[in-house]
Amino acid sequence: MSSAAVATAVETPGGRPQEQIELSIVLPCLNEAETLQACLHTAQTALQQSAVQGEIIVADNGSSDGSPEIASRNGARLIHVELKGYGSAIMGGIGAAKGKYLLIADSDGQHDLSQLPQFLGQLRAGADIVVGNRFRGKRIPGATPFLHFYFGTPVLSALGKLLFRSPVDDFNCGMRALRSDVCRQLNLRTTGMEFASEMIVKATLLRLKIVELPTTVFPHGRSRPAHLRTWVDGWRHLRFLLLYSPRWLFLYPGSFMLVAGLAGMLRLSWSDFHSPLFTLGINTLLVSAFAVVIGFQSVAFAVCSNVFAATEGLTPVNPRVERVFEIITLEVAIVAGFLLILCGLLFGGYMFSQSAALPESLRDPVRLLRGILPAILSMTLGVQLLLTGFFLSILGLHRRS
Repeated sequence: MSSAAVATAVETPGGRPQEQIELSIVLPCLNEAETLQACLHTAQTALQQSAVQGEIIVADNGSSDGSPEIASRNGARLIHVELKGYGSAIMGGIGAAKGKYLLIADSDGQHDLSQLPQFLGQLRAGADIVVGNRFRGKRIPGATPFLHFYFGTPVLSALGKLLFRSPVDDFNCGMRALRSDVCRQLNLRTTGMEFASEMIVKATLLRLKIVELPTTVFPHGRSRPAHLRTWVDGWRHLRFLLLYSPRWLFLYPGSFMLVAGLAGMLRLSWSDFHSPLFTLGINTLLVSAFAVVIGFQSVAFAVCSNVFAATEGLTPVNPRVERVFEIITLEVAIVAGFLLILCGLLFGGYMFSQSAALPESLRDPVRLLRGILPAILSMTLGVQLLLTGFFLSILGLHRRS
């Protein structure tokens, strides 16, 4: 059966027939000859029975087992995608799609394509994205590896909910649907398996309406090993989630280190701290100074990461980052940086002069170090602030242009 059988041809003003397609089904494919035909048949039957005007696109990513020929023989539109990767194949298929709505599913037989009317119904009702949920649906024994289903996906989904407050409980389900205009709005970039997480994260950040549908998952019908690499692709998902959340990666840990380090510096710059259980002295003061430097740098990374992500269209513009540009201009950073450096130089010089004025027998190296460390820290933070201010200014010029 041809997919054209479920798409109506109408005449355009110029007399040329044009298909009015409501739904484009995109199936990424890499050596799926054992299952592709069955997937196409299920999708075509669902389109016909639900009277949906649609098309089926097979986005082939370099198959060598005859999958392209199977796609062509069974009425699908065949798209060759040269750039390797799961995300690349899907975006290649989406780029050729003509439908108002898009449905994405794997071509290994695991997804129940007969559910496409339910996915389409949610889109018609106003959802921006509809994601399958394998935990709420029916899972046929042997459908997914134990480690993936009970550890990998739950952990990554829980992390996504924590970092981004996403409503999605199954980040990695490969069956999902969305509007074509929403896909353009998401500006998806990743090429590998982390593509699934990118779609959910960006939709959450843009506050789009996401709906989950219970979906049935079947054992794959192929005899070859799966393309999914448990640890490599799991790490790519985790890495993506962390990189897209500068707050958790940089801001929160950095703020904690900065506050804790400053508290230690303020207390230990004068004398040791004694308690019945332990004593904090000059060694802890050194650690506190180190924590302040790392914490400040981490917070600066958080701000710069947010600005860069907004500049490159990776994430929506953050109003709080906009306010940072309004308050912390390059000129403010230069003035504050030089003040910190000047304070460090003056205080350090004062401590050296006080020590030099004493007889050598009365000089206390520990007391001198307690004064020198804050001075060095002040100068270090001043230099960091200057460099961060210039870097943010560069990012700001790019963003405003």
